[in-house]
Amino acid sequence: MNDQPRSLASLLFPVGILLIAMASIQTGASLAKNLFPLVGAQGTTTLRLTFASVMLILILRPWRARLTAKSLRTVVIYGISLGGMNFLFYMSLRTVPLGIAVALEFIGPLTVVLISARKAVDFIWIALATLGLLLLIPMGAGSANIDLIGIGYALSAGVCWGLYILFGQKAGADNGIQTAALGVLIAALFMAPIGIVHAGSALLNPALIPTALGVAILSTALPYSLEMMALTRLPARTFGTLASIEPAFGALSGLIFLHESLTLTQWFAIASIILASVGATLTTHSKSPTPVPVD
Repeated sequence: MNDQPRSLASLLFPVGILLIAMASIQTGASLAKNLFPLVGAQGTTTLRLTFASVMLILILRPWRARLTAKSLRTVVIYGISLGGMNFLFYMSLRTVPLGIAVALEFIGPLTVVLISARKAVDFIWIALATLGLLLLIPMGAGSANIDLIGIGYALSAGVCWGLYILFGQKAGADNGIQTAALGVLIAALFMAPIGIVHAGSALLNPALIPTALGVAILSTALPYSLEMMALTRLPARTFGTLASIEPAFGALSGLIFLHESLTLTQWFAIASIILASVGATLTTHSKSPTPVPVD
């Protein structure tokens, strides 16, 4: 008699922590945007990855990983992809609302899922994603406030997300959970010169530390830990389906924290991309879920 309530609780817990993780990521992105006037998107990326790498090194102790020349090469590509994804996403946030940037970035992992499309139903998801993308590209007065360069940054972040998935799965298979700490460390080293050239000594301002720590915790340390907990308790398909609603979290976070309002067309476009992602997840057979980005 108690099996059903126990089963329901065992499902609700990982679903709940995954939703919290997604809300945390988007809240962190909203907080990061407040640093842009001070150190730019470049400096913000550097601060966030630097603090996040220190946290993950202390938590995950990556020195225990046994690296070979081949696995190190994979980890390096994974880390550079992670750094590029963070940097390009933040660059897009300078001129693109958060929800739209997340939706555009989602094209990357969705492409990875659909790259081997064979069934007729897969082309429905491709059509929905394409529709959403076209609706978000400014072609009229209703969408004139969306910057084309910002859209390009968001789509480029999606490309990096796709590479992050492909090489992250390979690196994770070789080095386990330590991959995350190694990847973020490499991403921080990769981004540091860009951030230093752009922001210079402003990065050393002690007043930035609380906000930068908040961004690192909300965008990386907390959601990554929660996602790892959810991954061990949810089927891959359920995880992927729930992760697909992240653009909605981005739009709501932008609305609440940044006062970014979207048009009805833009909400419809985000919904189309979410439906495409959910549909692709439910109809594509995959052994592992699509990793949620550390945005």
